[in-house]
Amino acid sequence: MDSQKEALQRIITTLANKNEDLHNFMETLSHSLAGVQVNSTQVVSDLEEEFDRLFTILVEMKESMINTIKQEGAKKTQEIQNQLTQSSDALESAEELLEFANNALDVQDEDEFTKAAKQIKDRVTMASAFRLTMKPKVTDNMNHLMVDFTQERQLLQNLKFLPVPWAPEMEVGDCLVLDNTVSVAWKMPVEDSKIDHYILEYRKTDHEGLPRIKDQRCWEVVDNIKTTEYSLSGLKFDSKFMNFRVRACNKAAAGEYSDPVTLETRAFNFGFDSSSSHLNLKVEDRTVEWDPQGGKGLESKVKGKENKGSAHFTNLKNMSRSGTPSPKRTLTTRSPAIRGSRDRFTGESYTVLGDTSMDCGQHYWEVKALKDCKSYSVGVSYRNLGKFDQLGKTNTTWCIHINNWLQSSFAAKHNNKAKSLDGTAPGRIGVFCDLDSGQLSFYNAETKQLIHTFKAKFSQPVVPAFMVWCGGLSLSTGMQVPSAVKSFQKDENGLAGSNSSLNSMAQ
Repeated sequence: MDSQKEALQRIITTLANKNEDLHNFMETLSHSLAGVQVNSTQVVSDLEEEFDRLFTILVEMKESMINTIKQEGAKKTQEIQNQLTQSSDALESAEELLEFANNALDVQDEDEFTKAAKQIKDRVTMASAFRLTMKPKVTDNMNHLMVDFTQERQLLQNLKFLPVPWAPEMEVGDCLVLDNTVSVAWKMPVEDSKIDHYILEYRKTDHEGLPRIKDQRCWEVVDNIKTTEYSLSGLKFDSKFMNFRVRACNKAAAGEYSDPVTLETRAFNFGFDSSSSHLNLKVEDRTVEWDPQGGKGLESKVKGKENKGSAHFTNLKNMSRSGTPSPKRTLTTRSPAIRGSRDRFTGESYTVLGDTSMDCGQHYWEVKALKDCKSYSVGVSYRNLGKFDQLGKTNTTWCIHINNWLQSSFAAKHNNKAKSLDGTAPGRIGVFCDLDSGQLSFYNAETKQLIHTFKAKFSQPVVPAFMVWCGGLSLSTGMQVPSAVKSFQKDENGLAGSNSSLNSMAQ
């Protein structure tokens, strides 16, 4: 019966997943259908604009060329008209001189004849008919303004849509996710020498498989990639997966996207739990800083209540400070209005925990001390840590402690025992928590050199834990376990106890 239920449950899970995939696929098809309609309208509009530009150019060129022909015709007409006018004037003068010469032949008086002949000779010498060129300055030929648009017509008749590259194919086997760097590779299905560059797009998602149309995260673009591979480094892995797709571009157009590939990018992400942090700690997104003025307003309110004469508070005020802070101090650091699921740390426990617990697997994060930080601790703790407890002083906390106040110290602490560590504390500390093998290791985040390792059988989930006094810390999460740390841990597992004098059996 139980085995049948389990089998049926697996079938139900499979069907539910398939239904979800079908819904996503239908959403993709609906989105594509709407996209076809929108894009078809857009490309028709673009085509009309291109033809309108061609028509405009043709009309402008036609008007310009017609204007050139008209100007040439007007110029030739003017030249011919000028020559006609000059020839007409010369003909009129020549006809008058001819008539005068014919009349001179009839003169009988010798002196008069000689005089007339001399006048005729002088006038002939000066006559415009003899000085006028008889060659037309222009011809009626207009062939130099003829056109032949045979080639242009052929070009227009050969108009085609732009040649678009094929969609690349993602080389899934060559894609690599390592040390918060994602390397992707692809190839072209056919060789194309005209490809100029590639465009890579990526998007973070918490869904495995094909990209979701309704995924809230937008695609980010890397343009002008000249090779068929690319690496994105320094990423924060704050999603379970990342989608990648690529398209090829020539000088004219971009091709279709490749089929997307989904790569796993799981990492440990958490923030500071401000609801239970000490009031003297100012907690922001990825930083925590000591604030000596924290809780002063709340303290004034509490003092006002005390002055009203509560007998219970009076008794508490008269109690001695034996091992715990005064009740007044305790009251000033507990505010029901802002308290989370546990009591806020108080007294000298300047502590803030992470807001996400770990119960299995390997996890890594880094912590950097802000400038002039006097004292701080970095480690892990069970979530039930007492509000007065300090990191490293209980059997449920493990940490390394750095003190730069008065006398410097650098030590690993657990269960109120401390082991001095060699060297100086690095500016950035990497924390590696392996709950499966029961190890908590601290590294120099820059060099990946091991600082210290605790061996512990954690009986409960643990949370990152921090203590800050007079200074601050910045937090980096969403990080894979560095390959150098993995390699070191693999080698170190054969050398148990080499750097773990504070090994413990956690309760």
